[in-house]
Amino acid sequence: MLKRVLIANRGEIAVRIIRALKETGITAIAVYSDADRESLHVRLADEAYRIGPPPSEESYLRIDTIVSTAKKVKADAIHPGYGFLAENEDFAAECEARRVIFIGPPSSAIKAMGNKLVARKTAVAAKVPIIPGTTTATRDLKQAKAAAKKLGYPIMVKAAAGGGGKGLRVVRSDEELESSIRLTRGEAKAAFGNDELYIERYIPRPRHIEMQILADKHGNCVYLGERECSIQRRHQKVIEETPSVVVTPAMRKQMGEAALRIAKAVGYTNAGTVEFIVDEKRDFYFLEMNTRLQVEHPVTELVTGIDIVKEQLRIAAGEKLSFEQDQISPRGHAIECRIYAEDPYNSFLPSAGRIRRLRLPEGPGIRNDTGIFQGYEVSVYYDPLLAKLVVWANTRNEAMERARRALREYLIDGVATTIPFHKWIMEQEEFEKGNIHADFIDANFTGATPMEDEELLRAALISATLDVFEKGKKVYVPPTSEGKARGGAWKLYGKLRGPHEVYRLGR
Repeated sequence: MLKRVLIANRGEIAVRIIRALKETGITAIAVYSDADRESLHVRLADEAYRIGPPPSEESYLRIDTIVSTAKKVKADAIHPGYGFLAENEDFAAECEARRVIFIGPPSSAIKAMGNKLVARKTAVAAKVPIIPGTTTATRDLKQAKAAAKKLGYPIMVKAAAGGGGKGLRVVRSDEELESSIRLTRGEAKAAFGNDELYIERYIPRPRHIEMQILADKHGNCVYLGERECSIQRRHQKVIEETPSVVVTPAMRKQMGEAALRIAKAVGYTNAGTVEFIVDEKRDFYFLEMNTRLQVEHPVTELVTGIDIVKEQLRIAAGEKLSFEQDQISPRGHAIECRIYAEDPYNSFLPSAGRIRRLRLPEGPGIRNDTGIFQGYEVSVYYDPLLAKLVVWANTRNEAMERARRALREYLIDGVATTIPFHKWIMEQEEFEKGNIHADFIDANFTGATPMEDEELLRAALISATLDVFEKGKKVYVPPTSEGKARGGAWKLYGKLRGPHEVYRLGR
């Protein structure tokens, strides 16, 4: 069993991993940049070590610094979380070379799945359907036009090393093709250091559905069911749920077994996710494999009762999976809302600043995965994901009702967040019916007019009242028409329904 684990990450996922380590009696070792000195993951860890200044390329992306820190503090293993170095084959290889256990797949599996062209060939060899397109790198415009003619517009131009919503474009005509190739190639070179491209047929109104797998080092491999991740903005997931409304038991079995064939083909171990595109006929196609813990793993945990992070720790320690495929029995429905520090009414631009007030929703069936607290400074240096609100209930309708209630209780004051956006989408009729696809936000959310937020209105009224009291002014509460006193301002506040009923203060 592992005794000391270093977490090469920050934010909510570092907190999530620390809690799993503490529950299993393993010493949790955090690393942090100067910007994260006061962060929650540093406060909760058993030990914490500085690794550099705020820019991630000088701290959380420094392979040499992180592995050297792990060796120095005698950590048995490193958990990479997601993002940063989690899918970096060089990082995994460095851990292997310096005899520090990498809590994830072997570097060879990361390499095999990291290049989309190689991954597509692996899927074909494993008899898993792929989206029609090229299986070799597209060298020039002439070759791209030939592929587009064969496939028919619209098509997708994609970076072979792409991921995270970067390095892909929809192209609808020959006229758009040249500029799209130039822009995508430049973006791929800058983001991934690899400008190889390939071309796929564009699937209209696609659903993004993924399959969670676990594989140990003894040849055992299981799938834990699907996650519907079709609600996305700029190819980034914002809401995930399980089960999907379109996946039948037979389809789930087919997708699960396809995911296992791919995992076995590359000698995969630990937790991983195979992603599929599903068209309107419910045919599914391999998209890519994420060789790490997913942001959205909590929804799978809530319906299966399986702690995926603890399973990762057991697998990394060389233990066998503690269950078999036929022992996995998902129950109920779970939905996750990603709470970003972004302004949904301003093209989802990131928002930075200090969190002045924080109130997390509570109650049955609610889980908050977060790395923030009241007084926390939201930095400009890192991903704006603040927290994940995850709800569970017996049915999808009940889960949506629970999510609506939780979002009404949620309060983050000080930075703009996506909470109003989540409230909006939970009220959409097509979302309620499950008629969703990866272009849903672009097609339905204008973001032009802020919606009335009752919680913000209440907070504003309370703040205004407190401000007046602090300035030593009295609150005048007019009597009723019968001449009777109405009671204090706080009692009165509970009766307020709108701006027209706000009584003048300090008269």
